[in-house]
Amino acid sequence: MSYRSPLARARGLGSAREGAGHWWAQRLTAVALVPLCLWFVIGLLEVIGEGYEAAADWISLTENAALLVLFVVAAFHHAQLGLQVVIEDYVHHEGLKIAGIIIVKFAAILLGFSAIFAVLSISFGG
Repeated sequence: MSYRSPLARARGLGSAREGAGHWWAQRLTAVALVPLCLWFVIGLLEVIGEGYEAAADWISLTENAALLVLFVVAAFHHAQLGLQVVIEDYVHHEGLKIAGIIIVKFAAILLGFSAIFAVLSISFGG
């Protein structure tokens, strides 16, 4: 039996203000990824087996390049949010938890920018 008040037990456990924003961001990216994934799979089926030139021509279309950039941003942001939750829930050493979250964020940013650069490079013929 504990004589501590609920407020005393909750102190030091962090703020509840950022959790709701994180939750909403993860749900919104998931909702955005549904039509983007469908579009991406249909687009892949159109160019599968056609070779690099057909895929590059498909990416070069303005609407496809724009949707592909949106897909990359949504996918990497969603993945980063999900991995952050996994790290926060299952890594109990505070230093490793912070390091893991930082590594995941930097990896998502680096890989996302690399993918966007590739899409824009193919799109603009570079």
